[in-house]
Amino acid sequence: MTKDKPVIALTSGEPAGIGPELCVRLCAERLDARVVAIGERELLRGCPHVEHVALQRPRVPGKLDPANSRYVLAVLERAVRGCLQGEFDAMVTAPVHKGVINDAGIGFTGHTEYLAERAKAAHVVMMLVGGGLRVALATTHLPLSQVPGAITTENLLRTLRVLDADLRRRFRIARPRILVAGLNPHSGESGHLGREDLEVIAPAIAAAADAGIAARGPIPADTLFVPERLSAADCVLAMYHDQGLPVLKYASFGRGVNVTLGLPFVRTSVDHGTALELAGTGKADPGSLIEATKLAIELASAA
Repeated sequence: MTKDKPVIALTSGEPAGIGPELCVRLCAERLDARVVAIGERELLRGCPHVEHVALQRPRVPGKLDPANSRYVLAVLERAVRGCLQGEFDAMVTAPVHKGVINDAGIGFTGHTEYLAERAKAAHVVMMLVGGGLRVALATTHLPLSQVPGAITTENLLRTLRVLDADLRRRFRIARPRILVAGLNPHSGESGHLGREDLEVIAPAIAAAADAGIAARGPIPADTLFVPERLSAADCVLAMYHDQGLPVLKYASFGRGVNVTLGLPFVRTSVDHGTALELAGTGKADPGSLIEATKLAIELASAA
């Protein structure tokens, strides 16, 4: 970052959800950055810096419209382009609705995967920060039945490399200590409850250790998140979405931040969805978006 203050791209997310109104409330915060809100200007009144992207159809709070799905992706595309070209120092994303984007005939599994493709990132890692925890995921938005097949020694080693590198670079942790969860109950009980922990996860951890990465495990997930273990760690690597994130969200819901590691730019996001039932009521809590923006400013300033 070469500017006096970082410039943050703020994407407004699904227009029918709470994203636009959260962006407006964020813009009222005093932040040590210039925040550029991207989206339909009528939805972002109150934000001092707006990059206008026109809706395809008028927004009705709480009612999804597949016709606006390409608008949602156009907003994201503008932020990605600006980050890659150095116009923005980081991007912060309000929530999108995966289902309605797919209903529009556009294959979309999530922000993380979309940004990785657009940035041509070799390997990205989803990590949530909050409640004094950092929890990264070996797999992201997959049906549980597909998780074991998606976990390979090679992919886990790549994940550990990205984790170690970005915790050093972005978070300024000199030697990150990473606890790695097992996949099966009791980490497979010496192979009696599945052999993935012995044959896939343990070799990845050993290879990471040989590369100078301070990773330990596999540790049974039911005893990994105890204070004694966490006090000696900088990050946890969970094997799948609902293994690690319920613990973090219990500790920090409404203030958690999603960070995508492995991108050539900083990207943070909220820890919640579009909350269609709250859209237009004025009751949505901007806490997670505020925390995401503060962390983006901190990480961009450290780059």
